[in-house]
Amino acid sequence: MSLPLEMADADRNSSLAAAVDAAITSALDDKRLVGTVVLVARDGEIVHHRAAGLADRESGLPMREDTIFRLASITKPIVTIAAMRLVEQARIGLDDAVTRWLPDFRPRLPDGGAAIIRIRHLLTHTSGLGYSFSEEDGGSYISAGVSDGLAEPGLPLAENLRRIASVPLRFAPGSDWQYSVAMDVLGGIIEAETGVPLGDAVADLVTKPLGLADTAFSVRDRRRLAAAYMNASPEPALMGENALVMSLMGPIRFAPNRIFDPASYHSGGAGMAGTAGDVLAVLDTIRRGGAPLLSTETVGMMMTDQAGGRRQQHEPGSGFGFGWSVITNPAEAGVPFPKGTLKWGGVYGHSWFIDPVNGLTVVALTNTTLEGMWGKFTVDLREAIYAAL
Repeated sequence: MSLPLEMADADRNSSLAAAVDAAITSALDDKRLVGTVVLVARDGEIVHHRAAGLADRESGLPMREDTIFRLASITKPIVTIAAMRLVEQARIGLDDAVTRWLPDFRPRLPDGGAAIIRIRHLLTHTSGLGYSFSEEDGGSYISAGVSDGLAEPGLPLAENLRRIASVPLRFAPGSDWQYSVAMDVLGGIIEAETGVPLGDAVADLVTKPLGLADTAFSVRDRRRLAAAYMNASPEPALMGENALVMSLMGPIRFAPNRIFDPASYHSGGAGMAGTAGDVLAVLDTIRRGGAPLLSTETVGMMMTDQAGGRRQQHEPGSGFGFGWSVITNPAEAGVPFPKGTLKWGGVYGHSWFIDPVNGLTVVALTNTTLEGMWGKFTVDLREAIYAAL
């Protein structure tokens, strides 16, 4: 009785692999991507994996599954898990004020009044903070020199927190949703609570318990680090050290060598580097319910919309949990994902999603900004996967 079922699973996996490979090959042939690593897991088992293209085009270095990437905002779910471990240990509380750990961090309301930012506001991007790249030229974050965690190598955390706090909030905490530097502020809280740099805290709380060796706020093996590219025609361009990339959100500045500067603050929102396998291990831990890091109750809370529907005003069909977007209405969102799917990405060229309904965890890391996060490749990939289910 089991043989037909096993054959059906094999056929389904074969169809999925062919569809995913077609999406990858198309992106490479069209020169939209330089290279990628894609991992697809179902119920914890990797059913398709492929490293394709080049990790470093100029050196002719092929992409490998153990290639290390600058993770950008894939840092956020990892740091969120570290924070939630501290919540479970009763060392920080979701409704605690940020000033309990960072007494000088007191950005004012737009009218100059006082505001109370709580940890849950940071986790859900409802704090009233923002990002420099979402401002017009001359905006307050830009004029204050606020780092988004992608550039400004050598900047200390204390100085960046001072700069952030000098800018008025965009709205009263809890009243709206705005993607922001909130996770960098949370990183400062984690450092204050644990008494160690954020990288050490994340290692103790997340990566070491999972046995992950390649994901950190530094690069342990530079020979395996992918070069960084950005969208250009007729092929992606190698990213320079002060690259400015225009995005849907605004101009984003990059300093790819920031990861090598030990004086750069550990950005809780964008500062880590790691492999696709490590990222999959972290995300699939959440899909499985959290063990050995978190309780199923905590993970259930993290996987539901915690932003009170406020994100849906900005992106229909999507809410925000702790660490990631949550699909609340697939039809409104215009996606094939079922309700409850978690997703996010990284501006260096990455996307991922967790589909609890179908038991899927998918990680697609690329070395091409912005195609690998917002481009046709991400749409082709998800369509290929769901067409093969």
